[in-house]
Amino acid sequence: MKYVIIGDGVAGTTAATLIRKIDNDGIITIITEEKCPFYSRVRLIDFLSGDLDEKTIILKKDTWYDKNKINLILNTAVTDIDVAKKEIITSPDKKLNYDKLLMATGGIPFIPAIAGADKEGVFTLRTLKDAIAIREYARMDNQRLIIIIGGGVLGLEAGNALRKSGNSVAVVEFFPRLLPRQMDPEGADILRTQMEKMGFTFYLGTKTKEIIGADKVEGVLLEDGRRIDCDMIIISAGVRPNAALARKAGLKVEKGLIVNDRMETEVPDIYAAGDLIQHRGVFYGIWPAAEKQGEIAGINMAEGNAVYEGTTISNFLKIAGVGLVAAGNIDAEGNHESIVIKDPGKFIYKKLVIKEKTIIGTILYGDIKDMRRILKAIENRTDISAIRNELENWKLEGLT
Repeated sequence: MKYVIIGDGVAGTTAATLIRKIDNDGIITIITEEKCPFYSRVRLIDFLSGDLDEKTIILKKDTWYDKNKINLILNTAVTDIDVAKKEIITSPDKKLNYDKLLMATGGIPFIPAIAGADKEGVFTLRTLKDAIAIREYARMDNQRLIIIIGGGVLGLEAGNALRKSGNSVAVVEFFPRLLPRQMDPEGADILRTQMEKMGFTFYLGTKTKEIIGADKVEGVLLEDGRRIDCDMIIISAGVRPNAALARKAGLKVEKGLIVNDRMETEVPDIYAAGDLIQHRGVFYGIWPAAEKQGEIAGINMAEGNAVYEGTTISNFLKIAGVGLVAAGNIDAEGNHESIVIKDPGKFIYKKLVIKEKTIIGTILYGDIKDMRRILKAIENRTDISAIRNELENWKLEGLT
């Protein structure tokens, strides 16, 4: 059996691992455009700050691929898939046959339509190559004035990494609060206050109209008319599925490449997993989901029988060095009952969202010690009616 995997991220690597566990004799080939083996995207921030070097964030060394009899082809783009012949075409003009194919091409940064986004000094952060370019550019002067366009997780973490290395950082965010997917307004206010004390400057509820400068970045012009001078810009406006190859092959793409519960596409023997896909109408774009999807795909590619039921959307983060957990329905609009404990002076915000005697979501900022019990209660739909009084006082011993 010939297995070909396009993409060496967490989905592709996990799939290869599971295939090898089931099929000891099959030929497994992973093809990636990256210059190095599987590395931790979530640790790119530590690389950006200088806390880790390039070798440290690589998770699978050459010896792992050799031990598992996996052919890894680096620095190679797949340009087309011939579905009828069951072969992929790589640049320049080479072909490789498959019996089972996994598409795990991941995501690509979304770049809004901003005039001047192609100027020197404008970056996105998705790959190790991106992180290397950002770090080198930020070091060109003793101190840079850096603007982050986008107040989401990656933007804030990247901004903090660059702040730690001596740069000044400002954040421009379209929404009226930071982390709109992980924080409600109350929690976001506490986060903003703490980050302002660290030296961040924020421009919320506004959009970047234009990036100004001749050939090189000199600043941004906001839609409300304000100008902010800067030396470099990182656009962190979210991730979209890297679906160009899937579309070219004639596969159905909506929010992502559509798969069923077995991670199968509509074309026989072509599977997909990770940030590329849409499952039951959901595009996840998070590491735990990609890992689980890769596991399911690998099992089924090797003639196993596994079903993906979805992943509870949760984030375990460090925002400017402070722990944050956001899981399930955080109810930013206040449509559900909730239990909230907050201490703005200590920068702590904790919230349980309640619906029909169960916890359906949580935010934990600054104090995440109860994370495991809460997440388990959400996943198991634990009936909390008998311990409601204890929960009101944030005594979580009853959650098992």
